[in-house]
Amino acid sequence: MTTPKRTERIPLRVVKGGFQPADQSCVARLRDKGFRTGDLVFVEFKKPRNPGFHRLAHAIGRLCAENIEAFEGMDAHRVLKRLQIEAQIGCDEMAIIVPGVGKCLHLIPRSLSFESMDEADFQETVKGFCRHIAKQYWQGMEPEKVEQMAQAMVGE
Repeated sequence: MTTPKRTERIPLRVVKGGFQPADQSCVARLRDKGFRTGDLVFVEFKKPRNPGFHRLAHAIGRLCAENIEAFEGMDAHRVLKRLQIEAQIGCDEMAIIVPGVGKCLHLIPRSLSFESMDEADFQETVKGFCRHIAKQYWQGMEPEKVEQMAQAMVGE
């Protein structure tokens, strides 16, 4: 089975009356794709997320890797993917047939990258991480406290 190729997204900057490539790298990528002045194109607009909140998510991954035995030896990114599956948040679902077992639900963590997930979905996913960690690993701790601990790690 082949994985469908994800459409490349090229950042554009809003200018008076239009949009322009965000930097010279974007200009080159557009040129390589054969776009020329005057071409008609179809676009999907997404405003990038807050970088600080993205750092917070990775700090949550580090917090778990450094303080929860179940995540020992994992990097922050792998921790986040595992949390997505465990908490069933920020995932796509696919039903698969397992011989001798039957139909099973397979969870596929969505990308948390800037261009892949919008701010609202990302914030809900991060808050879901904190709820899951508080419930599953640090019983008695409020999800907000988990977020505060990770926030303290962002500046490190």
